[in-house]
Amino acid sequence: MVMSVLEEMRIRSLGVIDDAVVELSPGFTAVTGETGAGKTMVVTSLGLLLGGRADPALVRIGAKSAVVEGRITVPAGAAAAVRAEEAGAELDDGALLVSRTVSAEGRSRAHLGGRSVPVGVLAELADELVAVHGQTDQQGLLKPARQRGALDRYAGEAVAGPLDKYSAAYRRLRAVTTELDEITTRARERAQEADMLRFGLEEIAAVEPRAGEDTELSAEAERLGHAEALASAAALAHAALAGNPEDPEGVDATTLVAGAHRALEAVRSHDASLSALADRVGEIGILLSDVAGELAGYADDLDADPLRLAAVEERRAALTQLTRKYGEDVGAVLAWAEDGAARLTELEGDDGRLSELTAERDALRAELSGLALALTEARVEAATRFAAAVTEELASLAMPHARVTIDVRQADDPHGVEIDGRTVAYGPAGVDEVELLLAPHPGAPPRPIAKGASGGELSRVMLAVEVVFAGTDPVPTYLFDEVDAGVGGKAAVEIGRRLARLAKSAQVVVVTHLPQVAAFADRQLLVEKTSDGSVTRSGVQVLEGEDRVRELSRMLAGQEDSETARAHAEELLAAARGDG
Repeated sequence: MVMSVLEEMRIRSLGVIDDAVVELSPGFTAVTGETGAGKTMVVTSLGLLLGGRADPALVRIGAKSAVVEGRITVPAGAAAAVRAEEAGAELDDGALLVSRTVSAEGRSRAHLGGRSVPVGVLAELADELVAVHGQTDQQGLLKPARQRGALDRYAGEAVAGPLDKYSAAYRRLRAVTTELDEITTRARERAQEADMLRFGLEEIAAVEPRAGEDTELSAEAERLGHAEALASAAALAHAALAGNPEDPEGVDATTLVAGAHRALEAVRSHDASLSALADRVGEIGILLSDVAGELAGYADDLDADPLRLAAVEERRAALTQLTRKYGEDVGAVLAWAEDGAARLTELEGDDGRLSELTAERDALRAELSGLALALTEARVEAATRFAAAVTEELASLAMPHARVTIDVRQADDPHGVEIDGRTVAYGPAGVDEVELLLAPHPGAPPRPIAKGASGGELSRVMLAVEVVFAGTDPVPTYLFDEVDAGVGGKAAVEIGRRLARLAKSAQVVVVTHLPQVAAFADRQLLVEKTSDGSVTRSGVQVLEGEDRVRELSRMLAGQEDSETARAHAEELLAAARGDG
């Protein structure tokens, strides 16, 4: 499986470091050096890249700002890559470039993939990329929510199966509860809406409007309201075209056109052009006769009944009442009625729906109770195995009397689900609260691991936890600072061995002063000061061959050239390689 890897960091003007590049191994990298040489600046630098608090006191004296840059390979599609792209960052050949600048005045800037981003974005990525375990900085598994998720992954299918079923039932219960709440809390509003719809539908039904009726009635009212003027105009036009029987001497258009046609007909054979004009005049005569006939019929058919006009206006008034309330015309009113009837059917069905949803909710709550109980039982079984494994690890890490347990508990909630006679709170991941507890010695009460361990013990506890969780926790890089504080000899060898084991499934970076630990590393980095007390670019070296033996000798005996120390250093390296 391809995982994210922190390839290198460049550190400038931070603490004792002037300008240095830290090259890291995909496996186990050990950072060593004399006390005060600046080893912890590696931890500090990574903390800045992860969105940690910017302290202006970290800026090297005389410098305007401190800068930390990191290059992290991130697989396409990984959660960190997706979040970075959402922030506008771009990957550089599959790598994410991260930088943090802290000014001497206290201002801080962050860049991700070439884009300026809020520092909070770096903190979000930290949860996906690195788990830091140090004297004062603990992340990852110290978060209770992360502890439950990690325990579930450790348990495997024993928890995954019940959790999938529980999650599906939980989502459906949420949907049903939401719908029930909407129906019950809005009962009054829905009843008022139903009453309004019934009134409107009854009002429309009483009028019985017909599509297009308002347009037809408007035209009829216009005609009836001007019946006398229309009849008079039709009569005058008819007389002008066809003549007035009461005035036989009068001249009308039909007679005049007929005379013109006869005059042209008499001579049309002598000129083709005149013949065409004669035909057109003949057509005019025919058209005048037709129009005159229609005018006579119009006048005869015109209804001037005032009673009909009154009926039309009354009907139009009734339709206007509807269009004023329910739509701009009768078509819109009919559409409102259709939609209103459908909505009323929905509202009137609420009582039946309420009963159905209530029954489904009760059934789902009962189902959740059973699924939650199975989930709890699977977690308790996994927690017992996990606690035993971590306790066994601690025995080899100079904490022989420490005992780790996992508290799987539930919180009472009168609105929750019933489990074994208790009503407890529930959520999308079940009813369980999971917390890692540590009793550092016999007789001590178990306490949360962040409070139960002191000093260097906490890093060792977290190392034991991470080793047991190796392969189940999604964080691809682990940084341990002072994980070996207060131990030596065989316990130190065991710490190195377990760090190497963890590095088989993740990237591990360790700041250490113990040669027994450093010997197990795939890569060893030496941090050393120059004569003026600063760490320059050449002050962070990758140790190989003879150089590595010399540094391990110094760590063993404080003397680089001691033959005894050199022999012991070579023995440590050989043993570590053989163990791997």
